[in-house]
Amino acid sequence: MYIADLHIHSRYSRATSKECTPEHLDLWARRKGIHIVGTGDFTHPAWREELAEKLTPAEDGLYVLKEEYRIRDDSVPGEMIPRFVVTGEISSIYKKNEKVRKVHSVIILPGLEDAERIAAKLEQIGNIHSDGRPILGLDCHDLLEIILEICPLSIYVPAHIWTPHFSMFGAFSGFDTVEECFGDLTPYIHAVETGLSSDPPMNWRVSALDRFRLISNSDAHSPAKLGREANLLDIPMSYEGLSQAIQMGKGLYGTIEFFPEEGKYHMDGHRKCSLCLSPSDTMKYNGVCPVCGRRITIGVSHRVEDLADRPEGYVRAKAFENLVPLQEVIAASMGCSAASKKAQKEYMHMLSELGAEFEILRTCPIEDIRRVSGARIAEGVRRLREGQVECTPGFDGEYGTIRLFGTAGTEIKQDIDILPLIL
Repeated sequence: MYIADLHIHSRYSRATSKECTPEHLDLWARRKGIHIVGTGDFTHPAWREELAEKLTPAEDGLYVLKEEYRIRDDSVPGEMIPRFVVTGEISSIYKKNEKVRKVHSVIILPGLEDAERIAAKLEQIGNIHSDGRPILGLDCHDLLEIILEICPLSIYVPAHIWTPHFSMFGAFSGFDTVEECFGDLTPYIHAVETGLSSDPPMNWRVSALDRFRLISNSDAHSPAKLGREANLLDIPMSYEGLSQAIQMGKGLYGTIEFFPEEGKYHMDGHRKCSLCLSPSDTMKYNGVCPVCGRRITIGVSHRVEDLADRPEGYVRAKAFENLVPLQEVIAASMGCSAASKKAQKEYMHMLSELGAEFEILRTCPIEDIRRVSGARIAEGVRRLREGQVECTPGFDGEYGTIRLFGTAGTEIKQDIDILPLIL
């Protein structure tokens, strides 16, 4: 079984860590236990140049970091070498059907040569130099058409489809159906990305999504955030194997998910006024904040409810797991910050003794965790696996919190990036 995180960003995207480099992405993929990681930002010329310099071809359509660039890290036992696949995100802002649309798309490619050709075409349309995730005034239908004409083997996935401001189904700038967005090219869309604020059961409620594969990715803006959502794959290690999983579901075993309440757009609300609302409350206030009179941000839960034609609890077959990063489990168990030296030291100790992060979170015997890190952390991992958590939902850009022990100081917060570990 392989773990893949396909939607990430380089340091050339806005609001990203300067450590979003091939070296550190490789390092953190090893620490996490991620077998396939997206390059992100393939449209950016400087990033493509760096990828061409530092990566070397491996299996068909996949790359590995050249040995001379690999950061040594004795804390992670084993010889797993992460593969890179060429990916990028594009922001389309355009007017359609008398409404301004803002939609993000993830594109996955079989090689850097294809990235070069697509970037050359997109450069004729808009600025691809200023941001790793370029903003183009290009209809999603037309973007898909361009991608398919240049690279028929490409994979096009609507990104975080429920996010209020920049997604296919976004409350403020999206569509109500896939067909409305892509028209006659809809048959070429085979998968959608659920995003951090929704999980598979929420998407199962919309029968129109039944024919699409549901995939999940981190959208990481720093290497430490890799894998906060990811895909579980039973495939040959190749681009073709990855494509068949995403496009046809062959070998797509399931996904690793945030608790959706943890996502920063799960509920309705207005962050400036610290107001978190249910959909019914939003309707009662006519979509206007009762504190300041400004527009309430409609969350993912509300938007799913708008488009759902099935009740809560409807089940489809694919497996998924709700997890949170190990450093945050450690912090919640120890009553400290995930960025603290205490939590980071314990994290490195656990990796050196027990293996990569996903092994610890998913499969490592609880007794082994107790032996290495004590009863409290072992109990935190056990509760996480059993879903025994308390959730305070996020809203209007504010991440939610997850509590493992139900007492003050033990909540898991996502709103502050974990500081880089000392190498």
